[in-house]
Amino acid sequence: MIYKLRNIRGCVWASAVILFIIAASSVTAIDYPESAVETVADTLHGTVIEDPYRWLEDQWSERTRDWIDRQNAFTRSYLDTLSVRPAVRERLAELMRVDEVSIPDVGGGRLFYKKRDKGEALFSIVMQEGPEASPEVLIDPRSFSDDESKSVGIVDVTCDGKLLAYSIREGGQDETVVRFFDVDSRRNLADSIPKSLNWGVGVFSHDGRGYYYATYVADVGPRAFYHEVGKADAEDQMIFGEAYGPGKYIDLEISDDGRYLIIFVSKGSSDTWVEVHYDNLEDTSGIITLVDEIEASFAGEVISDQFYLLTNWNAPNRRVLAANLDDPDPSKWREIIPEGETAIEDVSLAGGKLAARYVENASYHLRLFDLEGEPKGELALPSLGRCSNLYGQPSDNVAYYSFSSFVFPYTIYRHDVSTGTSDLWFQESVSIDPADYVVKQVWYSSKDGTRIPMFVVHGKDLTLDGNNPARLTGYGGFNSSQTPKFDARTLTWVEHGGVYAVANLRGGGEFGEEWHRAGMRENKQNVYDDFIAAGEWLIDNGYTRASKLGIAGGSNGGLLVGAAVTQRPDLFGAVVCSYPLLDMVRYHLFLVARFWIPEYGSSEDPDQFKYLLDYSPYHNIRSGADYPAVLFVTGDNDTRVDPSHGRKMTARMQALTGSDNPILLKYDTQAGHSHGQAIDQVIDDRADRLSFLLWQLNK
Repeated sequence: MIYKLRNIRGCVWASAVILFIIAASSVTAIDYPESAVETVADTLHGTVIEDPYRWLEDQWSERTRDWIDRQNAFTRSYLDTLSVRPAVRERLAELMRVDEVSIPDVGGGRLFYKKRDKGEALFSIVMQEGPEASPEVLIDPRSFSDDESKSVGIVDVTCDGKLLAYSIREGGQDETVVRFFDVDSRRNLADSIPKSLNWGVGVFSHDGRGYYYATYVADVGPRAFYHEVGKADAEDQMIFGEAYGPGKYIDLEISDDGRYLIIFVSKGSSDTWVEVHYDNLEDTSGIITLVDEIEASFAGEVISDQFYLLTNWNAPNRRVLAANLDDPDPSKWREIIPEGETAIEDVSLAGGKLAARYVENASYHLRLFDLEGEPKGELALPSLGRCSNLYGQPSDNVAYYSFSSFVFPYTIYRHDVSTGTSDLWFQESVSIDPADYVVKQVWYSSKDGTRIPMFVVHGKDLTLDGNNPARLTGYGGFNSSQTPKFDARTLTWVEHGGVYAVANLRGGGEFGEEWHRAGMRENKQNVYDDFIAAGEWLIDNGYTRASKLGIAGGSNGGLLVGAAVTQRPDLFGAVVCSYPLLDMVRYHLFLVARFWIPEYGSSEDPDQFKYLLDYSPYHNIRSGADYPAVLFVTGDNDTRVDPSHGRKMTARMQALTGSDNPILLKYDTQAGHSHGQAIDQVIDDRADRLSFLLWQLNK
């Protein structure tokens, strides 16, 4: 659909400023830990903004640490006494303490993947000498820490399977260290890429003698390097990136034959503007620019001299083009897969075929094409749900893909590209009967009349009498599609009599780039309107009522529920807001947040400042408002979304709420935005969140 620009409601944001600068004074009977008010005033574009908790932005000051300790103790005094928590934790543990593996990387006939047996705390990196061989542990994360605070991940393997690059992550930090492992001798090499924000981006040269990687230098920008295996990292050569400043990042790929190094430069994280460069490693011509002035997204892979590009250039639902890298003139590009009525999310090359993953009405379809775009069938998935694309080498006939849905556990298939047959390679063993659940997709109208899809899951015997606790979630940003997936939290919630719903909000990628743009920057309020309308639909259709409607979201989804509760506190009974952005006036000043300016805008721009202030949750808390119970979740190791958002929001909402519903902060000094916690820590965290909602919604 074609989106419309939303009118900026100047009277609303002006009123928000007036409310924000009211002196903070608690009007609730709950005796919260003291949060000192030390107001700092800024004048932006002629508007005075007062921030009473700016001091909480100093994460490591003695005052802030003391405040965190007192808040955590206060929160645990509630969560540790919840009668429902033991049963919730037990069921989560039953569903989550199972064998888990990842899709394998293949090199030299060897399979490399992450594996966690049900009795283990963390994933190890294992290797099989072939499809029928027994797995052997290569990298055990316990060798890096005694407290299970470090996790490992696969970055790349060489074509011959003799060398492995792997990452070491501490807590939930985005930054990682990269190490190298000689597979034949089963030993670590001395080589190391120092801890940095590299997103695990790295590829070996075809001969395994070199390693190309990209990293982000704080306050400088992205840079790409070449590391010669066996040498110190201090000798690494910077090969690209000097021209780029903050707000951009680099991704690297290498062609199957090792001839071409591909460099993608994203201008922000909204997938709206990507440059493409390449280097023919067999000559000395240097890096050649393929795309740099087209405002569109580009991704893809190279086989032989053909670069298959997935792009939304003149195609909001994306299409696939082929560029000959020996003659890359855009006028000679060929259209291989045309734009269709549904969006293509990604493509991959495997077994001489193109695999295209389509999203249709918020579920995935995996379709195959030959290299000229001739359709070669669709993989039969078990049901509507979420799948990965095919993972394999362009020259290898075998590829792997995963699938799951709300009541279908995570499964990996081994696919023979030549015969079109798929065999079960792995499936999580969980104790569920799909017949016990109802899964449906409904459509509802948002505030402006736009039709929005939503998945609803509940027990088969649920009575629609408005008395059921409901857990509504969504995301609505960064072109990310929210498709059905298996999650122990969903089943545990439903088995405790709850309704689970996930709304496919504008800002996501479910219906292509137009859907994405209809929920970004000046159109961001559409996302919140869509979410609020989802809650109203659940109430109007007898699934729940306002006092029993809970909402939950993390990261951009944390911003979503933060905006929803400040705009419509009457609509919700409880909120879990995790690792959130909440101060949208200052968000871009911290960590890597300048990457998100293309998605949100920046308060440095006077027009963008107006709509950001209009919905910024931190600036729209109203003194004396009857807020529902809120559990904010963040932690020290969130190096992506600054945890000061959660700290400041907690202090301000505790001070101004007019209800006796608790406003709590769960602050983990070890956890962060990225994965990496031991399984028992994950279970405990999820038990806290679900128990909090059940406690509040079953009053």
